[in-house]
Amino acid sequence: MSEGEKTGFIAKIIGPKKRWRAYKARVKELPEDYRTAAEAVERYLMHFVPIDADSNASTFEDLVDLFEQAATNGTPIREIVGEDPVEFAEAFAQNYTEGGYAPARARKRLADDIERAAGTETATQDESL
Repeated sequence: MSEGEKTGFIAKIIGPKKRWRAYKARVKELPEDYRTAAEAVERYLMHFVPIDADSNASTFEDLVDLFEQAATNGTPIREIVGEDPVEFAEAFAQNYTEGGYAPARARKRLADDIERAAGTETATQDESL
């Protein structure tokens, strides 16, 4: 890894490029609803200040681990994020960051994206009944 990659602004936000690309490839493989939810949480987490690049890369790797496991087990999205996805994302972020602030529009977007992902999941479950 080059020195510029370690210390650049983007590297501080997403971590090393190789790990970021691997994370994005894993997200892309998730079923659509889980991918939508994971990407929504990812977008929201971008508002938080990373402790360091490796910690931030771990944040996203742990996030995709969680959604991969849930998809494999058939765990509904609402069981993962609960009724308040903002609270979930902020609690998740606290394990990896020094803090941050997400504007109201980011909170609303996260809630709307999770609702859409969970709503699709609910509609699919209702059709199978």
